[in-house]
Amino acid sequence: MRFIVGLFLGVLLLGCEQRDPPALDQQLYIWQRQWTPAHEAALSGSHDDFSTLRVLALQAFPNAGWSRTRIDSRLLQADGRPLIAVIRLDGQLKSLDQDQATAQILQLLTEWQAQGLTLSGVEIDHDAGNARLPDYAEFLKHLRSALPTSLPLSITALPAWLSSPQLPTLLQTVDSSVLQVHAVSDPRRGLFDPAQALQWAKDWARVTDKPFYLALPAYGVALLADDGGAPVVESEVQLERGGERRELLADPLQLSQLGKTLRDDPPAHLAGLIWFRLPLANDRRAWSLTTLGAVARGDALNGQLGVTFSEHNGLYDIKLDNPGNLDSAWPAQITLKAQRCEGADALAGYALQQSADLLTFTRLRDGRLPAGGQRAIGWARCAHIDQGGSHVDP
Repeated sequence: MRFIVGLFLGVLLLGCEQRDPPALDQQLYIWQRQWTPAHEAALSGSHDDFSTLRVLALQAFPNAGWSRTRIDSRLLQADGRPLIAVIRLDGQLKSLDQDQATAQILQLLTEWQAQGLTLSGVEIDHDAGNARLPDYAEFLKHLRSALPTSLPLSITALPAWLSSPQLPTLLQTVDSSVLQVHAVSDPRRGLFDPAQALQWAKDWARVTDKPFYLALPAYGVALLADDGGAPVVESEVQLERGGERRELLADPLQLSQLGKTLRDDPPAHLAGLIWFRLPLANDRRAWSLTTLGAVARGDALNGQLGVTFSEHNGLYDIKLDNPGNLDSAWPAQITLKAQRCEGADALAGYALQQSADLLTFTRLRDGRLPAGGQRAIGWARCAHIDQGGSHVDP
């Protein structure tokens, strides 16, 4: 009898054990309109942390018509992860020609198949206003009937649609949705609000009974003043215009905390997170792949900015070093204790002040040092620079 009671208690205790919440699926958007050799390293470096690639494939612009992305099918074949083709229908389109749009999408699928690519889904990205949701739902039903029945159809969705009584009907036309919770309002208010994003996710879960994903930011933009109107937004492509730029960047620490909250207590039907966008080595307005992977995995984040020297015959090359996993802003000031310096200078981005036994580098403009990266900030010809006497002021 005591054995049976003990076994029963053991089962109860086992049922009460704290179990780690299931990991959320992590996916990536590839949003570059022209692929470059840098994509190969980015795909390779992202392979272990992100299950699926959502690739910008086709766009429709007002007046300009349709434009295809120049993908590298060889790289996608070698990568081997599931592929979802994203079709971007500009929100400023006056109307959607169902037959033309469907024909363009079917032609794209045929072209990708001819290149040896097998699709796992199609996503439509259309920032329709609430008044146009009924027409949008009709287009999606038309497209769904034309696509292979085995090919899932998803849409990018806006939080503003939560106020529309048409939303439940719209969501019934697709297999899943991707709720975009970044840069959805005036960019002057910032790219991302984690509390608002969490609330939108909870609200979305009450509207849909199908799987949904959250599209999260891993990038920055610059705002350029525009006379008498909304600011001009500069992202991965530099605009051919001058003027002061105000840089905005999604905060990895905020996103990391949101990820933990969602893992610990996910809203109903939340299937995963999709990060915008795959960072290339030369993408100065995206998180590094190291930081993005750390956030996706839920790793503790740390930036470890320091100063390193390499010396040859009294000539010191001075560098900033970031061995941590968090991209970090260039420090405002760096001071070095040095003896008997015959000459020294700063490199772009910093200015140098030199006294009898001190070299002071002062930041002239903002910049970021990627996780795991180095950046030369200056040089000095001195009898000795004290490594232990250096100081980095954030």
